[in-house]
Amino acid sequence: MVLCPECDAEIDVDEGDVDEGDSLSCDECGADLKVVSLSPLELESEEDEEEDEEEESFGDDDEEDEEEEEDEDWK
Repeated sequence: MVLCPECDAEIDVDEGDVDEGDSLSCDECGADLKVVSLSPLELESEEDEEEDEEEESFGDDDEEDEEEEEDEDWK
């Protein structure tokens, strides 16, 4: 048994039936969830996962921009 991170409803999941990275949905609120940990069983909203990936990609661009600016200063 694990709680939905969106609505706190109990989701009946057998830990032996899921693997890390599996997708589930909450019967109460319909949220798309992803298994992020098996021990303890932990779910994260698919939307949260997408936001994390977007933030990581934006962070990489900032570093490249800073390096380009530093290179221009040396010219």
